[in-house]
Amino acid sequence: VVVPQGALINLVHDMGERFAVTGDDRLLSVTTFGFDISNLEILVPLLTGAELVLAERDTVRDPAALAALITGSDATVMQATPTLWHALVTEHPDSLTGLRVPIGGEAVSEPLADALRAAAREVTNVYGPTETTIWSTAAVLDGERGGVPPIGRPIANTQVYVLDDALRPAPTGAVGELYIAGEGLARGYHGRPSLTATRFVPDPFGPPGSRMYRTGDVVRWGADGQLEYIGRADH
Repeated sequence: VVVPQGALINLVHDMGERFAVTGDDRLLSVTTFGFDISNLEILVPLLTGAELVLAERDTVRDPAALAALITGSDATVMQATPTLWHALVTEHPDSLTGLRVPIGGEAVSEPLADALRAAAREVTNVYGPTETTIWSTAAVLDGERGGVPPIGRPIANTQVYVLDDALRPAPTGAVGELYIAGEGLARGYHGRPSLTATRFVPDPFGPPGSRMYRTGDVVRWGADGQLEYIGRADH
């Protein structure tokens, strides 16, 4: 996936502001460099002046060791997948006190969201495919909304559409496929023009020549104006 520099800059600025990261923060990076979300963990501290703490791979695999690192480093922000957060909040919930928690990369269950919210300072569910530069929507999980945690609203300079098979907007509560447009859009797939043309399609709601990405994810708008993830269109 070919991601332009501007798309990454847009994401990093949004995330830095969204999580109110400053030079007083310590961001603990636990993601392998082969996973796209690691870019966020490296670049947000560079933008904001926060201290970056890099966790060793063996530490990340050991919940007790990772919990000790969180506490010992006085980390204030840590991004991870639901799988990793589940291990930490189940075995070492006290280590999460004071942490601002971006969680994404997999669907977040209601029990996990409840447990994290009880243990951490703030929990934000983030969603997005690599083709739209890591995260495209976000939702603070504050407990006011029951049921499966939403994936939220679009980040800065991002447009999201819930469309039916004829590319017509689906009404609130009706399911449709999620399309994403805006500054985070990748250029396409390197050396694969046919696949690029299939997934990156003309945006009928944007300026002439603009495109949107067809995610293949089925979603719906909730009554509160937040997106709810339902599943994959091809399943």
